[in-house]
Amino acid sequence: MAGVTAIKRRLIASVTTSLVSALYVAQIAQAQIPTSQITTSQTTGAQLARMPDFSSNRAAWGGAGSGDFLAVPGSPLPITQDPRYPRIGNAQSRRTGEQVTYRIGDLSNPNLREWARDIMQKDSDEILAGKIAFASRSSCMPAGVPNFVAIGGGLLYILQSPDLVLMLRDGNAQMRRIYLNAPHSENPAPSWYGDSVGHYEGDTLVIDTIGLNDRSFVDSYRTPHTEKLHVIERWRLVEGGERIDVHISVDDPGTFNQPWQAIRSFEREQAIYGEEICAENNQHVFDYGVPTDNTPDF
Repeated sequence: MAGVTAIKRRLIASVTTSLVSALYVAQIAQAQIPTSQITTSQTTGAQLARMPDFSSNRAAWGGAGSGDFLAVPGSPLPITQDPRYPRIGNAQSRRTGEQVTYRIGDLSNPNLREWARDIMQKDSDEILAGKIAFASRSSCMPAGVPNFVAIGGGLLYILQSPDLVLMLRDGNAQMRRIYLNAPHSENPAPSWYGDSVGHYEGDTLVIDTIGLNDRSFVDSYRTPHTEKLHVIERWRLVEGGERIDVHISVDDPGTFNQPWQAIRSFEREQAIYGEEICAENNQHVFDYGVPTDNTPDF
């Protein structure tokens, strides 16, 4: 992790340098110096000054709520918890003493195609029979898109430059690269995070992602997808910069009958957290049942 820490420090230093340039350009503007006298590096600073500031300058961004995608009025619904099996998360369990339960997707959602519903039904049956639910974060696997936005745990850090936005999630050490004001690759090879390009529309960062492989999940309910998946995200600061609302549009004609939309939010964390490491080589948790003992320990 020392190498990762060093990379983060270099990236932060780079962004800090660019922000200094932005302040310098602001001073130039106040002095009414002609733009023709501004150098290329100063123009870069001016570009940064016009960007909405998603940077994690105090601590980081933490996912708000339970980690579910929230429905958008008028859109087909995202997958949610099956009401027959109420979800009890870690926080609720600590408060009430109730047993934690896993996410079980509501397969009555009419937007799912049959093959996806069949896979999820088999998965749900195994969980209800006692098997541990698989989660990408539990095996240090990439979350993919749009699940990168949905996954609970692991703080979010955002670094911005005029040509690139980096999004990092703690825990799995996951990183997304969003190239700004650039076209998609002509024939992107399918990958975990796909080919993401973006641009700013006023106070909103718009991200368009294609070229995703079919090895990840769409959401926290282990919804599969095909390589036809196309995701558009609109990241916008609200509440005076204390929260980010992410509006997500998902289109995968191989998995869903219709495109659908959802919202996920992040809030600025006020505390400073230590590093979080994803422990590798714990795949046996999913390959074998949990050891049990029928005799008392003492």
